[in-house]
Amino acid sequence: MKKYFAEFIGTMVLVLIGCGTAMAVGCDPANGSGYILTAFAFGLGLITMAYSIGNISGCHINPAVSLGMLISKRISVKDFWGYIAFQILGALAGAGLLALIFNGSGIVDMTGAYGSNGLAGVNGDMGIGVLVEILLTFVFVLSVLGVTSEKAKHGHVAGVVIAFSLVAVHILGIGLTGTSVNPARSLGPAIVSAFSGSGAALGVVWVFIVGPLVGGALAAYTYKMLEKK
Repeated sequence: MKKYFAEFIGTMVLVLIGCGTAMAVGCDPANGSGYILTAFAFGLGLITMAYSIGNISGCHINPAVSLGMLISKRISVKDFWGYIAFQILGALAGAGLLALIFNGSGIVDMTGAYGSNGLAGVNGDMGIGVLVEILLTFVFVLSVLGVTSEKAKHGHVAGVVIAFSLVAVHILGIGLTGTSVNPARSLGPAIVSAFSGSGAALGVVWVFIVGPLVGGALAAYTYKMLEKK
C-alpha cells in the first residue's frame, strides 16, 4: 500500500502543478511565456516527485509508464492495476484541489476546463489526436525505459532526464492536444470539469487514454527489441 499511496501523491502533485500552471497562465501557443511555463511545470512537477517517491514506487505516476514497465516485466500484474487505480485517484484529487482553489477564490481558469486535454489544436480530428498522443508517449516512455534500465549507468540523473523528456514532448504537444501522454492526468481534470458543467473534455478523453497506452506499449516492445542480445 505504501507504493500505491506514493503513486497517489505523485499523480496528485503532477496534476496540481502542471494543470494548475496551465490554468493560471494559459497555454495558448500565441502566448509563448505561458506555453513554456506550462511545459516546464509538468517537467518540474515530475522531477520533484521522482526524487521524493522514486525510491518507494519508482514514480510512474502515469498508466502509460506503468504499462511499459509491465510489458518489460519490471512490475507485477497486481502492482500494475494497483498503480493505475491510485494514479487515477491521485489525478482526481489534484483536479479537485484545483477546482477548490480556483472556484473558491474566483480566479479565472485560463484553460476553461481545469487543464483538460482537447483537440482544438488539430481542428477536432480525433485520428490525428490519437496519432499525436501515440508519438509523444512513445518518445517519453522510451526515455523512461532506457534511463531506468539495469544496464543504464546514470541512474542518479534518471529523474532529470525523464523530466526534460516530459518538457520536450510538452513543448511540441501543447499546441496540438494539450499534451497528455498520461491517461490519469487527462481523466482527472476531464471528470472534474464534467461535474462543473462542461462535458466537452470528457467526451474526447478516450483519445487521451487510448493514444498514451498504445504509445507506451509500442515503446516497451521497441525497447525490448533494441535491448535484446
